[in-house]
Amino acid sequence: MTPLLEVEDLHVAVGGVSILRGVDLTVGAGEIHVLMGPNGSGKSTLANTLLGNPAYQVTGGSIRLNGQDVTDWAPDVRAKAGMFLAFQDPETIGGVPVLQFLRQAMSARKGMDLSVLEVRMSMLEWMDKLGMDPSFGDRHLNEGFSGGEKKRNEILQMALLDPELAVLDETDSGLDVDALGVVARGVQAVRDARPALGVLLVTHYTRILQDLRPDVVHVLISGRIVETGGAALADRLEEEGYEQWKR
Repeated sequence: MTPLLEVEDLHVAVGGVSILRGVDLTVGAGEIHVLMGPNGSGKSTLANTLLGNPAYQVTGGSIRLNGQDVTDWAPDVRAKAGMFLAFQDPETIGGVPVLQFLRQAMSARKGMDLSVLEVRMSMLEWMDKLGMDPSFGDRHLNEGFSGGEKKRNEILQMALLDPELAVLDETDSGLDVDALGVVARGVQAVRDARPALGVLLVTHYTRILQDLRPDVVHVLISGRIVETGGAALADRLEEEGYEQWKR
């Protein structure tokens, strides 16, 4: 069976500086993979590169989605093909209601013009599952949102856009324990509704993994994946840190 995501010998530079130095990674449909590593190891670089951020230059290797080479595809083309990125710090767009934003994004993903009613009904269904106030949809995108609201809005987008692969870049960053639990349960709710969804979760911490147990854990150090294992590897990192791989 063709893997959902295949990253092969990926080299990436930012501003002429080499950040990723030969990353190999395979994610199957329905799997949740966790990418961990210290600050500056290249985790967010990989997340941004997967979704085609033009600031990140691929200098070698390839990215394949369902067997198709997407290395040179534009971000919007990747999104339409089923790739989704939840940002570490989601952008605020004043004057654009969440409902309007979602309608445009969903229409682009599905390749058809969806009505406001269609989008609102789907949005309300998922807001109920995620424990969100229905009035949330009429607020301007991320304007005045708390950290937890921004992250929950990202999960709402992921649910409605129905991607094949979701890359969650430090979705747990800056959240308290309660908000972290809400986000983790939200991700799991989307996975329950979309069993084939593949997830790559980028994180510094193991707290979110108490509610969202991974199939595979990868350790990224200095632009290379130096260790891959099961959920127990995350527990080991919590106890021992990264020093053994920095030597």
